[in-house]
Amino acid sequence: MANMTFPMSSDIYLEVNGKKVAVVQSYTALATRTSREIEAFGENEPVATIAGQRKYKLELSRLYATDEAISDGISFYDLTDFSLVICKPSKRIIYSGCRWNSIEEIGKLGEPVAEHVTVVARKRLEIPA
Repeated sequence: MANMTFPMSSDIYLEVNGKKVAVVQSYTALATRTSREIEAFGENEPVATIAGQRKYKLELSRLYATDEAISDGISFYDLTDFSLVICKPSKRIIYSGCRWNSIEEIGKLGEPVAEHVTVVARKRLEIPA
């Protein structure tokens, strides 16, 4: 049986200009596409469909800034045009051109601040690992 590695939280991270700025504990990705039907006169059903633009919405939970990002003074609220990188055993998935839509902070005594961030991405790319 081949060695198989499972993704860890350090394998899901935010990147700005090639530099890891935060690790993400979990994510949910939703890809949608608009479509149009082509109708012809006298036909009961569409004769074709045309695929439209793709949209990517990502829900990120428990973001932790890296020590280097903290020392550089990077704030989640100031991030624009960043990437979400997800490392899986056989591939890497990169969502690029990201911008956040909402940020939720939950503060509990004795626990680090947990962030819940909703992000939209411009592009999705899969590359072999």
